[in-house]
Amino acid sequence: MNRLKVSLATIALAVSACGGSQTSAPAPASDAAPVRAEPAESLALSSDVRSVGILAPRDEIRLSFKTGGVVDRITVDVGDAVRQGQLLAVIKRAEVDAAVAQASEAAEKARRGLERGRRLRADEVATEEQVEDLTTAYNVARSNLDAARFNARFARIEAPDDGVVLQRLAEQDELVQPGQPVLVVGSTGAGWIVRTALADRDAVRANVGDTATVTFDAFPGREFAGRVTRVGSSADPMTATFEVEVEVAPDGARFARGLVAKVSLALTGGGDGKARTMVPVAAIVEADGNSATVFVVDQRDSVARRRQVTVGPIVGDRVVVADGLMPGEQVITDGAAWLVDGESVLLVGRTG
Repeated sequence: MNRLKVSLATIALAVSACGGSQTSAPAPASDAAPVRAEPAESLALSSDVRSVGILAPRDEIRLSFKTGGVVDRITVDVGDAVRQGQLLAVIKRAEVDAAVAQASEAAEKARRGLERGRRLRADEVATEEQVEDLTTAYNVARSNLDAARFNARFARIEAPDDGVVLQRLAEQDELVQPGQPVLVVGSTGAGWIVRTALADRDAVRANVGDTATVTFDAFPGREFAGRVTRVGSSADPMTATFEVEVEVAPDGARFARGLVAKVSLALTGGGDGKARTMVPVAAIVEADGNSATVFVVDQRDSVARRRQVTVGPIVGDRVVVADGLMPGEQVITDGAAWLVDGESVLLVGRTG
């Protein structure tokens, strides 16, 4: 601001110098403060908020093998459409099948031991405790066999729903650990959403169910109907914005993850369309709650008049003035911070 003040003062001196020789007409006071001013405007407070977001499937599922092993094959690549139940990847079966065979043999051995123990108990050769121990061993062996069969069943990855492959995180012959993601699939059956971010002043007015209009550069001239399905309850610590999800239907378009979307939100907590007096935020010198101070240019004698006003919400780079100011009055934007009431001013630059 100091640099701006010096620049404005230089402009003011240059304007004064253009007067040439002295005349009988009064010249501006040499100590007039150079300022910029803009007129207060009467604008409708719209409930629409515009933002930019990224298209993505509603559900993104990270798929992995239940047990570790060497990848035998992956049958899909990024961008491929998949159907529910479709085989997507398999690990080499040798180790898995060996584990099932080993567990099966152990279960069979335990079964034979239990049958022999029961016969010996009937002949009063074995004790009841020995039979109970054999029964326990058999039950454990059966449980191990069930676990081995379960792991074998999940040594392959099938599509849990109709969707599209978003990421491929492993390759053939690569060793993967149990639970290590191999593929990321977006479930198109659950629909598509646009994730966008809103500033706090807009996020607090957004509600689930608000309507939206979504456009994409990929589909010029087309508008897609949207609806707000989630409003973030906490701000992103990096951007201080709140994430909002907008559900949008493809309506025959070929949607793809990552498309840039332009979103126009009609917020139910927004304006009522009535005209409001609004001034640039830069015109506010002091503020305490809804009470604020601005400097207004008195056109009769080119002086700044301090004015107390009542302000409302901030909309973009402007603030609503509920009382104390009329549309068309010139409010000082640049240079107001150094003014005192009644000080002479020299308007330079844009004045509305």
